[in-house]
Amino acid sequence: MQEIEMPKKYDPKQVETGRYDEWLKQKVFEPNGDQSVPAYSVVIPPPNVTGKLHLGHAWDVTLQDMIIRQKRMQGFDTLWLPGMDHAGIATQAKVEAKLREEEGLSRYDIGREKFIEKTWEWKEDYASTIRKQWAKMGISVDYSRERFTLDEGLNQAVRKVFVDLYNKGLIYRGEYIINWDPEFKTALSDIEVEYRDDPGHFWHLRYPLADGSGSVELATTRPETMLGDTAVAVNPKDDRYQDLVGKTVILPLVGREIPIVADDYVDREFGTGVVKITPAHDPNDFAVGNRHDLPRINVMNDDATMNDKAGKYAGMTREECRKAIVKDLEAEGYLIKTEEITHSVGHSERSGAIVEPRLSTQWFVKMDKLAKQAIANQQSEERVDFYPERFEQTFLSWMENVHDWVISRQLWWGHQIPAWYHKQTGEVYVGMEAPADEENWERETDVLDTWFSSALWPFSTMGWPDTEAKDFKRYFPTDTLVTGYDIIFFWVSRMIFQSLEFTGHRPFKNVLIHGLIRDKEGRKMSKSLGNGVDPMDVVDQYGADALRWFLATGSTPGQDIRYYPEKLEAAWNFINKIWNASRYMLMNLDGMTYDDLSLDNVTAIQDQWILTRLNETIDQVTKYFASFEFGVAGDKLYHFIWDDFCDWYIEMSKEVLNGDDEAAKQTTRSVLAYTLDQVLRLLHPIMPFFTEAIWQEVPHEGDTIVTAAYPTVHKEQMNTEASKQMEQLISLIRAIRNARNENNVPLSKPIDIMIKPADEATKTMLIANASYVERFLNPEHLTIATDLRVPDKAVALFFAGGNVYLPLAGMIDLDEEIARLEQEAKKWQSEVERVEKKLANQGFVKNAPEAVVQKEREKGAQYQEKWQATRDRIAELKA
Repeated sequence: MQEIEMPKKYDPKQVETGRYDEWLKQKVFEPNGDQSVPAYSVVIPPPNVTGKLHLGHAWDVTLQDMIIRQKRMQGFDTLWLPGMDHAGIATQAKVEAKLREEEGLSRYDIGREKFIEKTWEWKEDYASTIRKQWAKMGISVDYSRERFTLDEGLNQAVRKVFVDLYNKGLIYRGEYIINWDPEFKTALSDIEVEYRDDPGHFWHLRYPLADGSGSVELATTRPETMLGDTAVAVNPKDDRYQDLVGKTVILPLVGREIPIVADDYVDREFGTGVVKITPAHDPNDFAVGNRHDLPRINVMNDDATMNDKAGKYAGMTREECRKAIVKDLEAEGYLIKTEEITHSVGHSERSGAIVEPRLSTQWFVKMDKLAKQAIANQQSEERVDFYPERFEQTFLSWMENVHDWVISRQLWWGHQIPAWYHKQTGEVYVGMEAPADEENWERETDVLDTWFSSALWPFSTMGWPDTEAKDFKRYFPTDTLVTGYDIIFFWVSRMIFQSLEFTGHRPFKNVLIHGLIRDKEGRKMSKSLGNGVDPMDVVDQYGADALRWFLATGSTPGQDIRYYPEKLEAAWNFINKIWNASRYMLMNLDGMTYDDLSLDNVTAIQDQWILTRLNETIDQVTKYFASFEFGVAGDKLYHFIWDDFCDWYIEMSKEVLNGDDEAAKQTTRSVLAYTLDQVLRLLHPIMPFFTEAIWQEVPHEGDTIVTAAYPTVHKEQMNTEASKQMEQLISLIRAIRNARNENNVPLSKPIDIMIKPADEATKTMLIANASYVERFLNPEHLTIATDLRVPDKAVALFFAGGNVYLPLAGMIDLDEEIARLEQEAKKWQSEVERVEKKLANQGFVKNAPEAVVQKEREKGAQYQEKWQATRDRIAELKA
């Protein structure tokens, strides 16, 4: 054995420190520029510049890195383009909070220009943090092409898309009911609203008829909005109210006379069949109001306090107003009853505030044409393939039921809408640049929804709208998008319809959908639960490779993953196993170089078998990578490395390397070095750091494993017959080891082993490999014969190539073993009798839960089986 420099134990800090910087210096993450090979491109889902990356981000980038690293090794001209998202509402909220805490100021105190300046400073700080985290994770992005959703190139793309959609009539400005965040004072799209089941009330009210002939009864969950009621409605087919349609009621507390209208929107079966209509505070009421030409009365300010149209309630919060109105309704005899309920209430995804449906003038994208185009595309050759397939239906269902998209936001941080209003005429101008006589026009102050710019990410980052841009022509459409299932609506859908509209192509060929990372109890990780895990802490403890292995192999596509620290420990152990196997190989190379490696004379069964298994593993791992089944690919790799290579081949190689056959030694060294090299290449996309470290030590050609060729199947290395024979040998060794364990016979004790092969070929193979039987099984006497005389008292075993007999004489003390088994039999008999007595008790059977009774029956059956097996064994030994 030769001296080597590799430490005896795998130390991730020592392995990973400085290695990423070396890769960056070598520029190995940049495209190779070879136009003769196919391109493969991925754009990173840009993380928000609002904080540090969490475990979900780590999972997301690990999967992408695995894909791009493998494709790079397979010879593709690969581009993985990094970038970050300005995240309008979220980032502005963080900067505003910081401004309040540190300087006691609001954004209005310092003005728009200064606030934007401070937000850019925030962005630079957090972008730097994110890049450091990417580096610790080892992600192989091309930083020379890094983009930001607010950079000048993307701003040009955003303006062009807005202007073109406006000119096509697909962007319009109008007054509609929108989701309003009263805390951030901005509009929200439908999918930025989270619905939660909150406790509430149904207040049943009486609205008196104006002619004094009676009243109508209705119910509401939001009495504060009644101040904006402009009608009550009934179903036109409801016979109970036919004679009331056209009459008026007096709005309680307000005294305003409002009409009773008939509209199909009203459900006759729900409640009393009468509903209040508040067109300025409910989207369904807004539609009813349009059909009946009803006025719209907005009774709230933009912070959800009551405005001057609320009369004496002006200035109250909506909650204060609700209490006051209920009290007044009760005092004046309009409240019939109060019913406690639980109902679904919309909350802002960003601020957590209860969303207020509010009449507002906003900018919208008409979705009908764009949605139909995206749906139709799924039937074409340009379809986007979803992994798993079921998420395509999620996408289609949303597109089929999509509403017009409200894209304006009342923020300062973001892409300012390229619209101007004439100061005198109110005329609207939309264009790439400001009007020539700019002094007569005022710029729209609203910015665009963050997802408007993110939707252009796959092509705007490639140089579009310049369709002659090199990257756009070479790398668009991109190949694979990796993202979580929680943003299929927000992002994936919008990228698809915007890309089809503006480039005529799908934005990506594949979408790999992953789930969420949960804690070991299955709960979503959150600050409130205190169960979040910082991926950088995990890297510091176990190393990036261990974390990546856990994330890569911990679930199937589309499924959530649970975080168990024990699995990180297991991942570290796996790497350490490979580390030690590598040390063993390096210590036994005897000066062999890459040029000395030769597989020309591979004849030994174990050499042929390991090469066969290697090629089978290459085939399986490549196949499962192609379908993004990384968990299955990892399982195949794990068992090949741990079981086949380390536990069997390396152990068998010791027999050869300690022998005198120099030619056999040279072949074994070559097979060891070659197999390890291929294993490191297979593992590299998943665990890049330690594979590079070891690969640099083993015989190799090339500067870095990053650009080394990915393994391919070599059929000429495969020998199915040798593989079958080796499996027979392994089966034999396992059978005898198990028998030793079952009979409490340690491996250190020599025993007689008699093998009866099923045929002459197996006999020849076993005789040729008897040294391995001796090494692994420690026989006192070894007999291999097809005409074997079976001893009277022996343990009889089956293996894949015949039978084995282990004579009991000399293996165990018969009297001691019988005495031990008789004690065990008594124990099982006692358990059987105890269960039978319990089940004979009718009180127990009648009163105990069925599941408990059934469990006792199952226990009884198991005890009976063990008792019988023990008695059979005693009889066998006494025979």
